[in-house]
Amino acid sequence: MTLVGRSKPIFVVTITLLCISFIAVALRCFVRLRLVKAFGWDDGSMMFAMTLNIWFATCGIAGSVYGFGKKIDEFDCSAEIETALFWWWLAQPAYLWVVTITKISVAMSILRFTMRRLHSSIMYTIIGVTCTINIAFWFVLMLQCQPVKEFWQRTGKGHCINTDYVINVAYLYSATACICDFILVVTAGHLMKELPMSRWTQWGLTGIISMGCIASAAVVARIPYLHNYKSPEFLYATVNISILSNIEAGLGISAGSLNTVRPLVRWFRGIIYGESRSPDNAPGGIIHCSFNGTLSHPIPSG
Repeated sequence: MTLVGRSKPIFVVTITLLCISFIAVALRCFVRLRLVKAFGWDDGSMMFAMTLNIWFATCGIAGSVYGFGKKIDEFDCSAEIETALFWWWLAQPAYLWVVTITKISVAMSILRFTMRRLHSSIMYTIIGVTCTINIAFWFVLMLQCQPVKEFWQRTGKGHCINTDYVINVAYLYSATACICDFILVVTAGHLMKELPMSRWTQWGLTGIISMGCIASAAVVARIPYLHNYKSPEFLYATVNISILSNIEAGLGISAGSLNTVRPLVRWFRGIIYGESRSPDNAPGGIIHCSFNGTLSHPIPSG
């Protein structure tokens, strides 16, 4: 099958954000494993989120090829519709777990640096709330039809719950995600002001936090389109939901990873200008903390 109509933007956005997020996570792993040697649970969580994002992107790419963005009368046979709906159904849990694990990783990253009990309590609360609402929404999406395959086969022999119920849960999930994202951004911005770093580093982190804000904005922008979930032209009407979900997942992973690669700038500078100092013993670093709050070696502030 060929990409036609609204299938093309889904394919392009999915591929683009997959590449961006993969590069960001690869750089993060290089910095944490090779340069600062401080690989933690937050890094492992982000790697897991990236693995799930590959799954999510695979569903989006395959779905765009098999029928995302097409109207029913544009399909050659019912088997093609079933295949497209199957890929959509498979993408739903992937999306949920990608954004959930990403939020958990970001919260863990903040826990690395904060020594305040209030900040720690807020981060643990976000982790708990995010996991709870994700699991609830996951059950709704996965079990909305009985048998499960009725979602994509549409034989009429099974039973699916009222779509309005699914949409209402989606509204609740989106509202909770927006609140959690806002708290993460505000906490990260507040923490950035407290840490000793150069003005250029602050500007760089501000740009990364802004990327996280765009990812959060995608959640807000998706809300007006959630009602399309009950459209008779489901695959055609939910294009914007698919695109915005990819933006949220891809930029969320990228923003959560790029804020850890500041030592990479000093490493490149050392290669270019022949500096012999390693990032670990360069002056002017910020205090690096392990996940349990114990002090470790300094990371250069860039």
